[in-house]
Amino acid sequence: TFQTNILTELRNWKLSLIQHHKLQMKQEKEKHAAHVKQLCNEMENLKELLHTYEISIARKDEVITNLTQAIEKEKERVELMRKFTLWRIQHVKASQEEYANRIADKQFRTTLMKKVWAAWRSLSVEKWKDKVARACQLRAEDICVQLTNDYEAKIAELTANLEQTKAEILRLHSERDQYEDTMKKAFMRGVCALNLEAMTMFQGK
Repeated sequence: TFQTNILTELRNWKLSLIQHHKLQMKQEKEKHAAHVKQLCNEMENLKELLHTYEISIARKDEVITNLTQAIEKEKERVELMRKFTLWRIQHVKASQEEYANRIADKQFRTTLMKKVWAAWRSLSVEKWKDKVARACQLRAEDICVQLTNDYEAKIAELTANLEQTKAEILRLHSERDQYEDTMKKAFMRGVCALNLEAMTMFQGK
């Protein structure tokens, strides 16, 4: 009958609609599974990148620690060098004083000898004494100037090395900050991308 045909047609249309809906649901599930898999892969890649940055930062920290220890050792060496320089200067001063005392004793003996000898030799002896004293003084001053220049140059070299090492530490700190900033930005980009994908998926539904 006509009513039976209509019911049959409606039943067939209903079954076709259900099959079509099931097919769409299956396709959506497959697309969703593929999208989730892609997101998981991206998360794994980000985790690996994060792990790589952590290793790099750890190595940077180790380098900074080593450089800091090296600077401390260099400071200790500079301090020892400074103390040694002060001791050397004091030793030179003591040597100069001892030398001056010997010259004074020699001058005193020369003066006694001059009084013993005849008056006609007094002028010659006096000139010889002044010449020796001037020569000794000039020699001692030259030695002091040379030693002072040598130790000042050494101290300047050590100071320059110390400043260079400090600059290297500052550079390494800056690089570490840049690595951390880059890692944070990459992580935030990944999070933003996940949020956008999730929003798109929900809006599509």
